[in-house]
Amino acid sequence: MKTIGLIGGMSWESTITYYQVINEVVKEELGGFHSAKILLYSVDFHEIEASMAADDWEKGTEILIDAAERLERGGADFIVVCTNTWHKVADQIRQKVSIPLLHVAELIADELKDNGIETAALLGTRYTMEQDFYKYKLEENGINVIIPDQQERDDINRIIFEELCLGIISPDSKERYLSIIDQLMQRGANAIILGCTEIGLLVQQEDTQAALLDTALIHARRAALYAIQ
Repeated sequence: MKTIGLIGGMSWESTITYYQVINEVVKEELGGFHSAKILLYSVDFHEIEASMAADDWEKGTEILIDAAERLERGGADFIVVCTNTWHKVADQIRQKVSIPLLHVAELIADELKDNGIETAALLGTRYTMEQDFYKYKLEENGINVIIPDQQERDDINRIIFEELCLGIISPDSKERYLSIIDQLMQRGANAIILGCTEIGLLVQQEDTQAALLDTALIHARRAALYAIQ
């Protein structure tokens, strides 16, 4: 079994999902008392959020590269960054370590193709929805990407940072997300990518008839399977 190096804390609420799902999958696949071999480096999200707010991606990149290097020195066989937005700098991290980094958007593209989905809507932070680093990974795999309109993006981003990253789960915010999801399905989306690891804390598959791809669950599951291949 490979040792998984998790870079977590962005936020810690969703990092719990990674730890839980990875161990559940390992137990499911191997049985008995098996659990995952994991090294976790949990960053101070205050520093990460501040670098995003200040548009200082270089500072945040330095923090994540340091985390990845520490995990590699500690014996991790590959890296999983437990957030979607910071895959913006995945290539820079890859250049600084000699072990693989499992890119969430690449794995989501595989998931979409495996399920025959050609058009998907992308929810996430405004960086994930509006910048090209995530959409490009999907589009280069033949996926047509739909993003919410400006007001919807503003609401999605606000709820992530002002509520979900602080552990606040609001019924009103859930209804807003479900309304946005309905609109995106009407615009032609065959599935909805929950492209922020916190969104799954608010919206689950049983809440909607739309096909949801929870990136935290998919990323964690595929990391676990990679570890035991």
